[in-house]
Amino acid sequence: MSPVVEQLSPVALHFLALSGTATFTTLRPDGTPHVAPVRFTFDASAGLARVTTRAGSRKARNVSEGGPAARVALCQADGFRWITLEGRAAVDDDHVRLAEAVGRYTARYGAAPPAPPDLVVIEVTVDRVLSLGL
Repeated sequence: MSPVVEQLSPVALHFLALSGTATFTTLRPDGTPHVAPVRFTFDASAGLARVTTRAGSRKARNVSEGGPAARVALCQADGFRWITLEGRAAVDDDHVRLAEAVGRYTARYGAAPPAPPDLVVIEVTVDRVLSLGL
């Protein structure tokens, strides 16, 4: 577990397990932000947040085009309580990583995510956490 993730309180970890949605911010090639609502999972033991999406989606393309330096932010909010997970992101279509992402998504949301033929997982290695009320 990363040192940043180790600092999360039990309340924050519980909040991240609730069936919520988040905003997912990536950077377009011109440097402007792209913000999209997403469902995601957070694996505290690995320090990874995961978002499943289509390979051709703007968010996946932004991460891919950003290369190894691609940074993203996920922000889940409920009223005045919120938590933002920031980190480096990578897009992967490996079937093992996809199965892990789909399994965690299904456990969190009670149903499997959409399964387009070009399904990929964006894995975010969380290295910064900001929050309020948690």
